[in-house]
Amino acid sequence: MYKIVNKREIGHKVHSYEIYAPEIAKNARAGQFVIFRINDKGERVPLTIAQTKPKEGLVKIIFQEIGKSTFHLASLNEGDSIRDFVGPLGHPTEIKKYGTVVAVAGGVGAAEVLPVIKELKKVGNKIITIIGARCKDLIILEDELEQESDILLFVTNDGTSGIKGFVTDVLKNIVNKEQIDIVYAIGPVLMMKAVSEITKEKHIKTIVSLNPIMLDGTGMCGACRVTVRGVMKFACVDGPEFDAHGVHWEELHSRLELFKNFEKVSLDNFKNYKECRCHKK
Repeated sequence: MYKIVNKREIGHKVHSYEIYAPEIAKNARAGQFVIFRINDKGERVPLTIAQTKPKEGLVKIIFQEIGKSTFHLASLNEGDSIRDFVGPLGHPTEIKKYGTVVAVAGGVGAAEVLPVIKELKKVGNKIITIIGARCKDLIILEDELEQESDILLFVTNDGTSGIKGFVTDVLKNIVNKEQIDIVYAIGPVLMMKAVSEITKEKHIKTIVSLNPIMLDGTGMCGACRVTVRGVMKFACVDGPEFDAHGVHWEELHSRLELFKNFEKVSLDNFKNYKECRCHKK
């Protein structure tokens, strides 16, 4: 069992947990992830490691309430424990001096990009960070991102914070005006695809962190398969980071949409079940 040591709400239905998992804290690197399971009947859910504190044995995860398991996780309190917390999984981000790096994140992708830019800045890269959200209330980790970025730009769909529009609008302006050596993107699939299309025209190396359907985290189930440059890869063991210009985006999006439809039905059933129980009480 893995104890929840600290719990904070850092945004609208966005939570930061520190979990006591000393072996993971000691070995994890930027870009890697864990898979958690709340109880022996729970589903397996992957989450990127947002931060580690090796001396304290703590691993920070940041998640948004978007499904049955994350709703359940959000209902737990400090001192409670979860059944499984496995990691570190996947390959860490390749950290080296590129020059000027643009990091693009959408939504809670801000939590996933933070450890990456932190390590890239340590080795001397210039970091330009673009964070997108639907509105101001959904922006997280402002202070932490500012500390690790040479330039930090916020973009909201409704204009309630920073620039009004989309992260791709801002990225276009930057790559047209400045020499960019590499782009790192994480967020919704359609956002990452759009980023890839922009950088491909400019011949800028681009890395994306993919989040396909994932179950066992060892490559045995095949659920997280993605096609990269015509070759089947497994995100859990070959990734989660891939060359954006080689990803078969249409296939990835199609498979995720099928899962979302199934998940929506399951969540609706779960809500109805809870409402029935509450009504009976």
